[in-house]
Amino acid sequence: MANPFVHIELETNDLARAKDFYQKLFDWKLEEVPGMDYTMINVGEGTGGGMMKNPVPDAPSHWLAYVQVDDVAAATSKAKSLGATVCKEPTEIPGYGWFSVITDPTGAALAFWQGKACK
Repeated sequence: MANPFVHIELETNDLARAKDFYQKLFDWKLEEVPGMDYTMINVGEGTGGGMMKNPVPDAPSHWLAYVQVDDVAAATSKAKSLGATVCKEPTEIPGYGWFSVITDPTGAALAFWQGKACK
């Protein structure tokens, strides 16, 4: 299947409380990413994800799904041409890849991910 969901991210206003809650609720393994304020979520089978402090101070805590694309800039541009609002332009995470965030015409947020090996 083309363009699978590859990462699910929690952007939370209380990171310590979220970590405590999800470690007790599920058998998830949380791993801090060195040099970043980011926690990877290893779920075992299936799509894993991450947790971070919400980058938008007044926004509520929420989950954000990432879809794999071959070219994050092209996918972002295509989404915009179809009526999406670009919330975060294509941005590199050095050593990992590129991402962008859009809001579709119905108001739902979605992120695109292009891993380093894809470029």
